[in-house]
Amino acid sequence: MQRMGMVLGVKPDMVATYKELHAAVWPEILALLTRCNIRNYTIFLREPENLLFGYYEYHGSDYEADMALMAADPKNQEWWSFCIPCQAPLETRAEGEWWAMMEPVFHME
Repeated sequence: MQRMGMVLGVKPDMVATYKELHAAVWPEILALLTRCNIRNYTIFLREPENLLFGYYEYHGSDYEADMALMAADPKNQEWWSFCIPCQAPLETRAEGEWWAMMEPVFHME
């Protein structure tokens, strides 16, 4: 299992919309996350900075393939069409990233 942490901005005028979307995540998206071996997915919001911190555990054996499956899914692309306009990716993210991945430096079971 891999623990994944990531950070992303949310546009100030879209915070309420982003919260509404995630208060009722579509069942197809939840099922897709499970199929792609993602568990314990949580997104935290820090206001007034409007930073989103995402955490999940990956339980699969081919992360790249599972992420490609997720990105190619038509329902997920539709979901992203609502979420992406709310988001403000960090300028310092790595090339090819939307959410900026974070390095784990501590964990306690």
